[in-house]
Amino acid sequence: MEVINLDGTEDTPKIILDKNNGIFEISGRSLPEDSAEFYQPILDWLDQYGADSNPETVFIFKLEYFNTASSKLILDILSKLETIDNTTINWYFHEDDEDMEEAGTEFSELVEVPFDFKTY
Repeated sequence: MEVINLDGTEDTPKIILDKNNGIFEISGRSLPEDSAEFYQPILDWLDQYGADSNPETVFIFKLEYFNTASSKLILDILSKLETIDNTTINWYFHEDDEDMEEAGTEFSELVEVPFDFKTY
């Protein structure tokens, strides 16, 4: 599978999806102009990955901020991860960022994927 490796910008997150090395991470800020268009290749990649996934998948979210449009797409990503066996979400948030902690908690209640909450 092709590796997705996008550098983060002020408005878009850094994204690494690398099946061979077992690296699955979205980090930074997510407020792209067109969230659906920005995240579509990620959703497509996850569809492909789901058909032949690794024995274990640890997906890292280390977001500092995301807008409402991005939250819908993050939920779409989590829903796809829900269909992949042996997937765990590592949800990172700054120790003093209650909003990001709460967002992770809300997402964890919407999908059937185990979440590990970690501070940094």
